[in-house]
Amino acid sequence: MTTSSEAFVFQRSNDRSLTFTTATISSSSNTRLHAGIEGGRKKKEVAPNPEEKVSAYVEPPKSLDPRANLDGKVFVSGYVNTPERSDQQVFDILNNHDGVSAFDFSAIVAFCDDAPAAKKRLLSRSARYTGLLDKLEIVQSTSAGALPTAENLMGASCWVAKLDATDPAAVSQITDVTNLAKQAGVSNLAITVVNSHLLDSSSVSTVNAYVGDGVTVAFVGSLDDMKKEGSHPYRILDIENVKEDDNKILADTTFSREESVRIVTESLGLVSASKRTIALTSNVSTNSTAAVLIKGLRAAGYSRPQEINDIMDSGVEKYEEAIETYKKEKYERENPDPEKLAREKEEQEKQMAIDREKRMKEIEEEKKKEIEELATEWAKREYFRKSLGGNMAMNEEEYIKSVWERAMFEGDLKWRMYHGRDTDERKELAEFLSQQEKKKEVALKRAQEAFEKNGGLGGKKDNE
Repeated sequence: MTTSSEAFVFQRSNDRSLTFTTATISSSSNTRLHAGIEGGRKKKEVAPNPEEKVSAYVEPPKSLDPRANLDGKVFVSGYVNTPERSDQQVFDILNNHDGVSAFDFSAIVAFCDDAPAAKKRLLSRSARYTGLLDKLEIVQSTSAGALPTAENLMGASCWVAKLDATDPAAVSQITDVTNLAKQAGVSNLAITVVNSHLLDSSSVSTVNAYVGDGVTVAFVGSLDDMKKEGSHPYRILDIENVKEDDNKILADTTFSREESVRIVTESLGLVSASKRTIALTSNVSTNSTAAVLIKGLRAAGYSRPQEINDIMDSGVEKYEEAIETYKKEKYERENPDPEKLAREKEEQEKQMAIDREKRMKEIEEEKKKEIEELATEWAKREYFRKSLGGNMAMNEEEYIKSVWERAMFEGDLKWRMYHGRDTDERKELAEFLSQQEKKKEVALKRAQEAFEKNGGLGGKKDNE
């Protein structure tokens, strides 16, 4: 018998998305048997080499969960103090005119050494067009290089600070800045320490003790004004992972100023950068894993905050681990362990036997159910036909029970006919009726023997 059913089917459209459609699937039990038991197993697809095809490794960009309190007033210190630079970039990022970041500040305070000079440098055409001037407030320090007071910071939810390691007090100033932020109730703090190659590593290692939730401290070497943002690969390392002979912030290795400003300012809003002491280094080649990954992230459509978050969240390390895992799995595929192969084959054969037995039972149960349905239909038709004569002493249920053997014979016959099996209706019916007669004769003989054994009509039993 041919059966039909509706099934959900995945269809992949040109944009590679999956949609659900319904399709009618018609099949016979013998076809299902063939597909269920003898169908070949699909060969496991091998993932491409992430080192050669980074696009296969990089996942589509996802929206980021930002830190809390990225609105209200943000305080900026350590910038706009050099005559040859405007340092407007940090303010543009915090203004978030393009809506790329999660920043939603209504006021941006520039704390600087010379307020009139800073105002001249920041009064640019782009500052007017982007609305930066509507948010900008310039506050002058009490002396050159002085830190703001807790009073200056009152009401600020965030603080972006820059320190210079050419000042011998730079490390102690990190502690001062974190303490000031706590006193003023600042929720998020991002500190850049430039020229960090001048610092002693033992003094840098003590900074972690002062870095709490919502705080990011970034060490970076000499800054290069000629290197544009995004033009050079970089790595973000936890400070304890910066070794003397590898990924060191070298005095002769410069880092893009624009890139450092972007990374540290964006870290202000990234959960992955909270409670982190990091080092920024460009001591990587253009064909390194870091460079390849960054290119892959940008090609996949990652925004700068998404890219920095991925690198901040051990992105390069995870990529290198994926490459090593691929190489290991490839070696194991090409040089399989004979004992492991034997075990896998034995387990596969056992599972196939279990699946085959399970499917056979399902098919037999399905066959039995279909035959019983056909038998019931035949019995009901017979009951209806005989009841038309008016001499039917049984109800339908009683009648079906009385002719069930014959009904099952008819159901089995019809089932085999529907499924294209060999049948000889007349011959099989004659044999069935003959067997039924023999059964009646045997049953009658046994009843007669029992009757005679009990003494017949009015007789006594043999033991009486």
